Amino acid sequence: GTAPVMRAYLNKRQDLPSPFKAYYVVPMFRHERPQAGRMRQHTQFGVETIGTDAPLADVEVIEVGHSFFTGGMYPLFDSVRLMVNSIGDDTCRPAFRKALVAFLEERADQLRDEHRERWRVNPLRVLDCKDPTCREVTQNAPTTLDFLCDECRAHFEAVQAGLKEEGLDFEIENRLVRGLDYYTRTAFEFVSDVLGPTQSTLCGGGRYDGLAAALGGPSTPGVGFGLGLERVLLAMEREGRPLPDGDQWGESGVFVVAMGSEARVAARALLRELRGRGYRADAALEGRPLKAQLKMADRAGLPYAVIIGEDELRRGV
Repeated sequence: GTAPVMRAYLNKRQDLPSPFKAYYVVPMFRHERPQAGRMRQHTQFGVETIGTDAPLADVEVIEVGHSFFTGGMYPLFDSVRLMVNSIGDDTCRPAFRKALVAFLEERADQLRDEHRERWRVNPLRVLDCKDPTCREVTQNAPTTLDFLCDECRAHFEAVQAGLKEEGLDFEIENRLVRGLDYYTRTAFEFVSDVLGPTQSTLCGGGRYDGLAAALGGPSTPGVGFGLGLERVLLAMEREGRPLPDGDQWGESGVFVVAMGSEARVAARALLRELRGRGYRADAALEGRPLKAQLKMADRAGLPYAVIIGEDELRRGV
């Protein structure tokens, strides 16, 4: 679902807020033979943030996924595991790919199924294979984190710091990669063992800063996730979880304006609280002047704004 959202954004970007945030629920169809937990037709729920490369955008998208599963008024699961990695970008990934190809070349005859024939075309997908034999072959394979350039490393460290600030536990998973070249930097998954090891992924996402250019548009960063609702329902059924009853989220909306770095920390905490109580709430992902943030509130269609500056922090109001 990400590519058509990006195409629509590129077609109308002059009329849209920046960053642009969207969600979608669409039917998807699979051509190959369905496996357990995979269906010929399934329904995908996706979330996208387009137009900013701020690490906080990655954090916010991940937090939305976490809240979908375990937060808000209708937690679907008691807990899910968050796995994160950085796959670098066009600057640092070629060196990693070269090292991985050299590693696999010495072990190609030990790979299973399609990877034995296609590992050279898409070597990163071998790392993601769930087959025990392939996983044993790649146990000591090179990792993307060993090859990150300074900018990608700083971005990944900022994402990790943001996740900790949000109170989200996570594990760094070196095998977590994306097979398409337009994906960059952050990759993440929410997993649960209730459906077994081959179907453990409930949600997958990441940053795709190369997609807009691949579609013929100007370079435009983006980050998002997608998940199959039927697999989520199947996992809930296995755990004996009740389904949410109706949509009771409020219509009121609040934009949280922060003036200064200290205020931004307090603003993120308030944003978490507002969203946890069921309000539509948003805030700038990067430092911007007061006037610019209020314009963002207008364009987002949010009727209320909360402003936090040095004076408000000192007075606790």
